[in-house]
Amino acid sequence: MTNLLTEPRGLELDEYRRELTGYCYRMLGSSFDAEDAVQETMVRAWRSLGDFEGRSSLRSWLYRIATNVALDMLNARKRRALPMDLSDSSWQPVEASLGAQLPERSWVEPILDNRVLADHADPAEMAVARESIRLAFVAALQQLPPRQRAVLILRDVLRWKADEVAALLDASVASVNSALQRARATLAKDGLPADDSPDGLDDESAALLTRYVEAFEGYDIDAFVSLLHEDATQNMPPYQMWLQGSADIGRWMLGPGSGCRGSRLVPIEANGAPAFAHYRRDASGTGHAPFALQVLELSNGRVAGISSFLDTRLFRLLGLPTHLEGVAPER
Repeated sequence: MTNLLTEPRGLELDEYRRELTGYCYRMLGSSFDAEDAVQETMVRAWRSLGDFEGRSSLRSWLYRIATNVALDMLNARKRRALPMDLSDSSWQPVEASLGAQLPERSWVEPILDNRVLADHADPAEMAVARESIRLAFVAALQQLPPRQRAVLILRDVLRWKADEVAALLDASVASVNSALQRARATLAKDGLPADDSPDGLDDESAALLTRYVEAFEGYDIDAFVSLLHEDATQNMPPYQMWLQGSADIGRWMLGPGSGCRGSRLVPIEANGAPAFAHYRRDASGTGHAPFALQVLELSNGRVAGISSFLDTRLFRLLGLPTHLEGVAPER
């Protein structure tokens, strides 16, 4: 792929990588699959540049290729979901709450905002873009049939016109409008959790996150629990785990989760929400190794949800440090 990144036309193609990654992530629910889909899109586009006649824009042409790649990848695959959708609903003690590990392809995976969101976008467009990569929204998208999913993303998220989507999918405008109505109805029926997180962190939210880091790194569980809503949730893919209630989360932190003492949290932004790269002390005790990506849900001045993704391959994929030197300060 060296030529793709150095030849003039290759550089022109690569300008669309970030937005194509966002599109493929919403389609596939996986940062790994999105990267693979975009890479395959670029390979196919590069090989076919000589046949591109300019009847449509280069952007539209790339989206057509990316859509075909994503639809091919979705064939015969089970939909990805959030832990709440896959966990055993029967009650079990906090000490035994991790449950079984499910296959990697079971979960909606996180994505860093800077991998998929434009640097300089209109504030209203940025708000829609952030909302459209929220974990709950991406999980809801996975419930839609693949072509409905593509139509809804192109029309409602990317603001394409109906005739543009019809041309991309080789379909009629009437069928595109029908698919959009069905997709909207499905999402409306299932509903999505409310999230009142501001588009940019206000002073109150920033202070909340500062206290969250202090409590977590100092392992002050009383202080940590005080920052959670009473009915806050915690989940930890790939484990089939779903805790609800600040008291249970506190007990879990002092029980199965006690290995997180001495951790460090590095602030990031993921899925349109505040998040942290979570590092635990390494075996030598002189530094910290990747452990999880935490994505938070904030509501009314407290933490309403914590999703901790334990697949440490995400650190390298998303360009995060793979080791931190030094120990966390004692608090």
